[in-house]
Amino acid sequence: MTDLLADVPDRVRKNPDLRVGIVGFGLRASLWRHVHKPGAGSQVVMVCDTSQRGLKDAQQKIPTAALTSNLDELLGAGLDAVLVLTPDNLHAEVAVQTLKAGIPTFCEKPLDVTLEAADAVLTTAYESGTRLYVGHNMRHMPVVVQMRELIQAGTIGEVKAVWCRHFVGNGGDYYFKDWHAERANTTSLLLQKGAHDIDVIHWLSGGYSKRVSAIGDLAVYGDVQNRRDNSDRRMGDWFSLDNWPPTEQTELNPVIDVEDISMMQMVLDNGVLASYQQCHFTPDYWRNYTVIGTKGRIENFGDGPGDFIHAWTTRSQDGFVEPDLKVEIKDGDGGHGGADPLLIAEFLRFARDGGATATSPIAARASVAAGVLAAESLRSGGGAREVPQLPAELISYFNAGQPAR
Repeated sequence: MTDLLADVPDRVRKNPDLRVGIVGFGLRASLWRHVHKPGAGSQVVMVCDTSQRGLKDAQQKIPTAALTSNLDELLGAGLDAVLVLTPDNLHAEVAVQTLKAGIPTFCEKPLDVTLEAADAVLTTAYESGTRLYVGHNMRHMPVVVQMRELIQAGTIGEVKAVWCRHFVGNGGDYYFKDWHAERANTTSLLLQKGAHDIDVIHWLSGGYSKRVSAIGDLAVYGDVQNRRDNSDRRMGDWFSLDNWPPTEQTELNPVIDVEDISMMQMVLDNGVLASYQQCHFTPDYWRNYTVIGTKGRIENFGDGPGDFIHAWTTRSQDGFVEPDLKVEIKDGDGGHGGADPLLIAEFLRFARDGGATATSPIAARASVAAGVLAAESLRSGGGAREVPQLPAELISYFNAGQPAR
């Protein structure tokens, strides 16, 4: 009888787990727990971080993992997959190398903070044939999935408009006390934070932005003079709901040159019109999506488990009326309403077997492009910016699920 495992390396015979590496053990390092399941399909075998704190945290969380501050060591470790969880402006720098090394790569969102860097990641994945996955976890969040299901079921007809209001109630603690507050690291929060929502808008409407414009301001946190270099700390060290009102925040980043309120408009390639508003000094923290179609509209009131999506599908001459349909938002185990474990499970399956995924590198690039160009518009008078297209061969390749060539 033919030995079907004759050409399989000894390590795979003995252990079918995917050998996974992590680059950057910081804010998104919590994803490790969804990866590290020895004997159940995957395990983290190496962590690369340039900070002693990151390496120390990794040692405590995953004592069996090898630790290194040298990316080349990780690239040569025979990994089956890697998660790139560095600060945003380093995503492309690392992902280009992991892709060239032939390691299926999970790149946290956004792809990077410039369009050139994002395009470099996609081009490298295409040229190397190495599988690329981008961590847009909101495509697995119940509120988004359920709204999309209502749209696909024809509940509101053909989508014509999408509006999103994002109340970032923890903005002062999340984004204005560390590297996020600087354009050099993020380009803008309209990109860094908004990449999620721009992608959701695109997904719900079935198109990508072809033209964008925006306005915005550093309206509150720029006037707060209490500053501190927090490079020796992390968000858990300073976060407190007692940091209120926003004008009385303390120990903000020494440099703050990103906006704390932004509003952008989008014209999509399928004719849908969309808008996105983001404010980092609201008392509440949630997203509100409104999707309007030719037969009705849907809107979420709250975005977590137990909250509701409302649908109006009949005409009324009165003012506010009760919706025709109320759909309770589901719960899920794990971060972001259960989205994080689903995200990692999809990536690991994709790294091993390939196939279709809910996330899309093309969509990830589209959200970066829209966010980058909206920031340019915002800072130069609010005029419209045209989104440049990717080469047709890249679009075909990624839309086809990155087939072997």
